[in-house]
Amino acid sequence: MAKKKQRISMGSKLFDVINYILLALLGLITILPFIHVVGSSFATSAEVANTKFLLFPTEFSVNAYKYIFSTDTIFRALVVSVIVTLGGTLWSMLFSTLTAYGLSRTDLVGRRVINFMIVFTLLFNGGMIPTFLVVQQTGLLDSLWALIIPVTINAFNMIILRSFFMNLPPGLEESAKIDGANDFGILFRIVIPISLPAIATISLFYAVTYWNTYMHAILYLSDADKWPVQVLLRQIVVLASGINYDGQDFTDVPPPEVTVKMATIVVSTLPILLVYPFLQKYFAKGALLGSVKG
Repeated sequence: MAKKKQRISMGSKLFDVINYILLALLGLITILPFIHVVGSSFATSAEVANTKFLLFPTEFSVNAYKYIFSTDTIFRALVVSVIVTLGGTLWSMLFSTLTAYGLSRTDLVGRRVINFMIVFTLLFNGGMIPTFLVVQQTGLLDSLWALIIPVTINAFNMIILRSFFMNLPPGLEESAKIDGANDFGILFRIVIPISLPAIATISLFYAVTYWNTYMHAILYLSDADKWPVQVLLRQIVVLASGINYDGQDFTDVPPPEVTVKMATIVVSTLPILLVYPFLQKYFAKGALLGSVKG
């Protein structure tokens, strides 16, 4: 006997239509700023000056990108940012995972005290000057390690990862211990493989943080050859404004300041946007997992 199709009421249909309309509007509001940035970066000076909110330029121009990539310095800065992002993400995930897994164990001696000390750093920290003095005394100044070691563990990311580990079935660890596995074997062979959504999500958080490193580079790096891309792009924007640090105009007229700013935004965000699709299938799930149990 064929099953009868469930009838959808008029109220449910209307509710779905309203939801689709609202979601479409929210998606449009979200994507319009990106379209504006990309469109303005390829626009001409006259069009940018005469259009308040430009989406699609009528005249295509790559002068802003030519200005940015007119020197090999930008490629060196991109390499530095890639090294810091990849190395820093791996470094932070290693220590964050080890810390989170240890604190997720209820039999850990002093677990509550350690948790309190970590949560305390979310509210209070040493500040800029004490942190600078620590970096200076440890010999990290003017090295790429200065962009990584001071921010090795983000307390918020670690807490999310710890909460995720606490929600894992305890029977997995018990079975592994019966088979003779030690704590490191349980972590790397069982816990991490089944925690890929959370691992991928926290890795993306760390990667974005390292890629956007700016203030630490300004404070700790005096060698311009070691500047990450964010610092270099800031210098490009300053130069494109036509005024140097002494308040004198440059003799060479650069592309319009607005188009250069838009192009720098595209250059600085494109690498992260290219990475995100590979982590998207884990991100939506991992962003929610571990948030139920504190």
